[in-house]
Amino acid sequence: MNILLLGNGGRENALGWKIAQSKSVKKLYIAPGNAGTDLIGENVNISAVDFIAIKEFVLKNDVDMVVVGPEEPLVRGIYDFFRDDEKLKSIPVIGPSKEGARLEGSKDFAKRFMQRHNIPTARYQSFTLDELNDAYKFLEQLNAPYVLKADGLAAGKGVLIIHDIEEAKKELKGMLDGMFGEASRTVVIEEFLSGIECSVFVLTDGNSYKILPVAKDYKRIGEGDTGLNTGGMGAVSPVSFADGVFMDKVEKRIVIPTVEGLKKDNIDYKGFIFLGLINVGGEPMVIEYNVRMGDPETEVVIPRIKSDLVDLLNGVAKGTLATINLEIDSRYCTTVMLVSGGYPGNYQKGKTITGLDNVNGSLLFHAGTKTDGNSVTTNGGRVIAVSSYGETKSEALHLSYKNASVIEFDGKYYRKDIGFDLN
Repeated sequence: MNILLLGNGGRENALGWKIAQSKSVKKLYIAPGNAGTDLIGENVNISAVDFIAIKEFVLKNDVDMVVVGPEEPLVRGIYDFFRDDEKLKSIPVIGPSKEGARLEGSKDFAKRFMQRHNIPTARYQSFTLDELNDAYKFLEQLNAPYVLKADGLAAGKGVLIIHDIEEAKKELKGMLDGMFGEASRTVVIEEFLSGIECSVFVLTDGNSYKILPVAKDYKRIGEGDTGLNTGGMGAVSPVSFADGVFMDKVEKRIVIPTVEGLKKDNIDYKGFIFLGLINVGGEPMVIEYNVRMGDPETEVVIPRIKSDLVDLLNGVAKGTLATINLEIDSRYCTTVMLVSGGYPGNYQKGKTITGLDNVNGSLLFHAGTKTDGNSVTTNGGRVIAVSSYGETKSEALHLSYKNASVIEFDGKYYRKDIGFDLN
């Protein structure tokens, strides 16, 4: 098979690394890719949202399957674009339809979906600018802290958690006035849930499903989960509190109602479902849906899948996922993200990365890198994920940190406490 993987981050490097190992893959293309994906396939200089250029490339290069990494092409409808095109409709796209992608593209849509299908989540209401006074009244009914979420995609920055009611009202008005552009023209106000979070990943063909390894990521820039939110500073899998009892509740109360709910709503969904969960006193509740794999969780989840990933993806495409065996590595996998100085604020690109050849025993998944002549340089805020196996969490983390220390670039920073809150 010839496979085209869309995206250019650490998630795509991890997916591509696994896809390239499959016995059934003849050629792997990554669009646009990065310096890491260049080592496992052929990078193609096409944007993941340039559907016309993707069509031309797919037809010219006899691509048999398109795997979508990031959310934006899905929210824009790449699945529908292929399905509705005579020349493309026989080529499977791994990812949901545009309607299915609204689970991530619209917080309000996702909350209404959960409410409709009795999926446990926080109490909420959605408001637009002309409903500002009603929004203020709803805020006053809640206890601090106050959770404000931009309805649309806001590059991971559209969620505010505020402890003061007057500040919450001020920020709410700012969001509705366009703080996050069109994404916050509608704002979801949620009841705050107190607990510990984890990420559960599901692969579905629209009927059956497989639950992939559970992970926990670390979003704050500072140690002890302090400072600004980022795209993710590291991750751990498995997660100690996501034991058999907890995961049985997740499957019965969340996974099955989600897959069945998509069917009941006649939503075409063939791909990954990311369940952002919170454990509230042993009870799982949904914070959010994403319609693709998480990043940096992919960099610990994918290495723990022992089965041929392309066999699983073919099962998704053909509706035969139930017949394919999913085998999981019992070892821990941890990842530590090396980021550019100044991230998640202003940072510089183009810093030369050295020491990559000195890494021993870890997997390197490139996020924000590019090849510049004979050098690899930084090309984003999150630069490289250092992933490692271990019989224990400590063993895996020790190896990730050991190898994180030998990679160098000007301004390099990483958190030294990934997994600190898990036993």
